Amino acid sequence: MLFYLTTLNLAKVLHEDAPTLKEGETDKQIVAAVEAWKHSDFLCKNYILNGLDNTMYNVYSQVKTTKKLWESLEKKYKAEDVGMKKFIVGKFLDYKMVDSKTVTSQVQELQIILHELHAEKMELSESFQVAAIVEKLPPSWKDFKNYLKHKHKEMGLEDLIVRLKIEEDNHVFEKKVGKHPMESKANLVEPKANKKRKHFGEGPSQGKNKYKKFARKCYICNKQVQGHSAKDCHLKEQNYPNEWWVDTSATRHVCGERNMFFTYVPINGRNLIMGNSTTSRVVGIGKSGVEDDFWKRTCSHRCATCA
Repeated sequence: MLFYLTTLNLAKVLHEDAPTLKEGETDKQIVAAVEAWKHSDFLCKNYILNGLDNTMYNVYSQVKTTKKLWESLEKKYKAEDVGMKKFIVGKFLDYKMVDSKTVTSQVQELQIILHELHAEKMELSESFQVAAIVEKLPPSWKDFKNYLKHKHKEMGLEDLIVRLKIEEDNHVFEKKVGKHPMESKANLVEPKANKKRKHFGEGPSQGKNKYKKFARKCYICNKQVQGHSAKDCHLKEQNYPNEWWVDTSATRHVCGERNMFFTYVPINGRNLIMGNSTTSRVVGIGKSGVEDDFWKRTCSHRCATCA
């Protein structure tokens, strides 16, 4: 407000008393000067009142001169400025950095508080500001804080801000690659050239295979020969008809070997429809399966044998 009134050339009436005219004064210059001062006082007082809140306008609108208005405002709000200084000091002392915000943004907030302290004419040395900012670093910066405390060389405020920015960028990069801050890294050492490398399969065996190779029994020749199966058996008949059966989902299956039945009942009068629309006579039904020595179980199904 004071700057605005100065630009309007009205600031002089803030500290001057109102001039008075003597009785019978006829000097036109003196009368004109008094009238000019009254006009300036009127303008200045209303500019100030216009800048007040509506609730304060009715309180201060009854003041006669600008000087009295200005003095009453200074008495009230300058007394509050004394409490404001204590508030700013407490704000600076209680400020603690947290890990949820960037250190750079929090340092900027601290600089604003320091600027407010300087505006209240409470000067702090640069070395004190540097030490205070280092002490207020967040918990995750404990190692870097101790590193700065043990430095013997004096560091300025701008140098500290640059170092904090670089360290913060390193923290962000390490988080992206899955590293922890201030984590020590080890170098890989290549093996010596003259040292013989142990190849796979050399030396004593660390653990032998406890399971024997599975040997199945051929259900055609009834011999248990390793690597021999029914499809490779030389006794296998090769004159099976090249035909296929209709699966009616009636839980009946077709078996071409009579000796594979556990139970067998001859029947008459049943036919099975084949894929080429012909029929085949069913000569018996029963249960058949293959005994498995490895799993010690028998798989059985209800089957039919056809002529």
